[in-house]
Amino acid sequence: MRALIQRVAQARVDIAGETVAEITNGMLVLVCAMQGDGDEQAQFLARKVANLRIFESEPGKMNLSILKSEGSALVVSQFTLAADTSRGNRPGFSYAAPPDEGERLYELFAASLAEHGVPVQTGRFGQEMQVHLVNDGPVTIWLDTAA
Repeated sequence: MRALIQRVAQARVDIAGETVAEITNGMLVLVCAMQGDGDEQAQFLARKVANLRIFESEPGKMNLSILKSEGSALVVSQFTLAADTSRGNRPGFSYAAPPDEGERLYELFAASLAEHGVPVQTGRFGQEMQVHLVNDGPVTIWLDTAA
């Protein structure tokens, strides 16, 4: 699985002009299940995200996890993280998990993150969403369970 994590002062997801999820002080986690991913990858990624120390314990020192900083996570499905841009100018997405499996693993990831004690809000899988955020830092981290 892949995740792009952004430390945020605030973030929200709107669908058709309605806010469906919103957080302050935490992380926006864009998540993509890849071909061949399973429960193990979703649970590993959730544990990694919950314990990733990207929050400041003092100015200039990233020493705290989202758990220690008492932040929240906004988890959004993002199949475009599977983009293959190696040929031509149009990305291909054949490395992404099929939609049914992608949705199952996305939901498992969000549930596993919550089981670690992180307050979790989610977007809606497969929906056209507008994601608004105020990046804090900015801090942006790329995670890939295959790496």
